[in-house]
Amino acid sequence: MTTMTARLDADGTLVADPAPALPWWSFSKTIIAALCVDAAARGELSLDAPCPGRAWTIRDLLRHRAGLGDYGRLRAYQAAVMAADPVWSSDDFLRAVPPDRPGTPSRTRFAYSNIGYLLARQALEDAAATPLATLLRDRLAIPLGLSSVRLAQSVEDFADLPFAANGYHPGWVAHGCVMGTPTDAVRMLQAILSDPSLAQMQDDRPLSFSDPGRPWTRAGYGLGLMIGDVGSAGRAIGHSGGGPFSANAVYAVPDCPGSPVVACFTSGGNEAPAEHAAVALALRP
Repeated sequence: MTTMTARLDADGTLVADPAPALPWWSFSKTIIAALCVDAAARGELSLDAPCPGRAWTIRDLLRHRAGLGDYGRLRAYQAAVMAADPVWSSDDFLRAVPPDRPGTPSRTRFAYSNIGYLLARQALEDAAATPLATLLRDRLAIPLGLSSVRLAQSVEDFADLPFAANGYHPGWVAHGCVMGTPTDAVRMLQAILSDPSLAQMQDDRPLSFSDPGRPWTRAGYGLGLMIGDVGSAGRAIGHSGGGPFSANAVYAVPDCPGSPVVACFTSGGNEAPAEHAAVALALRP
């Protein structure tokens, strides 16, 4: 298994493997949530007003509590990806998982949904009158000096990875796939968690979660942030992600020596090895 890591301690000490820009998969949700909260602070959108014609709010979407379904297990989606069909448009995704037919009533339970984050992205872009790629660049990457961070938009973006992408198109991630180096991932998360204007992202709700293969002993979800405990390492705040050829775990682990932010990127699409590697990296003196 290929593994690339970065660790940034609270005192600024950085230890990182040399690595190119890699897919951030669902860590992209943290980025979208941060941009939504920032847009609300700018007066561009409301996190708490019902979305037009809907029962849910942007906050519900970011918490995965809008009751929406997902597409990952749909046979049509899986077949299209395997056949390297033309990538679906946003309308295609919304036809496959219609928001008008939610799986559960809004705000009744946690239901992880990439479709919800697609809708949040659309609301953000409409409110700011700016595409996600530009918002990412101008409001996060450039101000923070994170030169590797960008939105993956073509097969070519995944052409030179240390993992075999096999022609996978990032457009198959409905809400968009941010990419960057492990070093810029830890810097990004540290900046988001230390920004007082984004503090509400850490207002989490507990989840009933049990997976013996993963390190979580307590789990919750905020606004685009997985928040809980990972055994002896204590608290973890960040996000995991996985795609067809790689996975990652990017977390602040404040109870560990040095209060580090760690990022682990692994080959294969299973998040568990990346999470365990992140815990081990955080526990390292």
